[in-house]
Amino acid sequence: MQIISWNVNGIRSAYSKGLLEWMNRQNPDILCIQETKANMAQVPYDLLDFNGYQSAFSSAGKIGYSGVALFTKIRPISIQTGFGIEKFDQEGRIIVAEYDDFVLLNIYFPNGQKNEERLQYKLDFYDAFLDYVDQLDREGKNIIICGDINTAHKEIDLSRPRQNQMISGFLPIEREWIDKFISHGYIDTFRMFHPEPNQYTWWSLRTRAREKNIGWRIDYFFVNERFWESVTDSFILSDVHGSDHCPIGIEITKCS
Repeated sequence: MQIISWNVNGIRSAYSKGLLEWMNRQNPDILCIQETKANMAQVPYDLLDFNGYQSAFSSAGKIGYSGVALFTKIRPISIQTGFGIEKFDQEGRIIVAEYDDFVLLNIYFPNGQKNEERLQYKLDFYDAFLDYVDQLDREGKNIIICGDINTAHKEIDLSRPRQNQMISGFLPIEREWIDKFISHGYIDTFRMFHPEPNQYTWWSLRTRAREKNIGWRIDYFFVNERFWESVTDSFILSDVHGSDHCPIGIEITKCS
């Protein structure tokens, strides 16, 4: 089974750049999208009923902002949006889909670069997320977490760590939170298979950063410890364009 995650930086923009054609070629079993920047009424109709996929959306109250979507060929047991905390749920950042063999969390984590208030919101979101996912873990669930985490964990995960150590997305407090998260028993699947440097998922649109591979790895797939042996591959599709992010994916042993 293949699961793909992609921050598309606007689902309507991605649609105009060939999202459906790419989905046909890649043919993932499950596709998780972040930063849709659209509500249901704005999503192109043929995305809502595409090639055997069931779809679900969580949209922000603010128009043209945030938002996540799920496209799945495998019917979930249940789909919910949000953690049950209004200040986070109103931004449309969370879809939780439960399947027979695992719970999948598709999340667009906040960006903290705007100001101190948004940085604190991001850190509070991180903590609320960890409380939520830890409860699932205590319930004995197999857990897959994917999305735009909006933080590069280690120096290997961005091309210019020294120049960015005081920028949100690579602040010590953000990186320490990822250390804490991992210490709770969650595994960065990409690093299970790829210890090599220069592997990124986001490049600034302001310069020719992608052409020069001056990037950040801020998109991740994590699993909990009881599920890691089911992951057979984790990868970055850096040759896929259409956004300032590229898709990432995992392969897992197929559900029964």
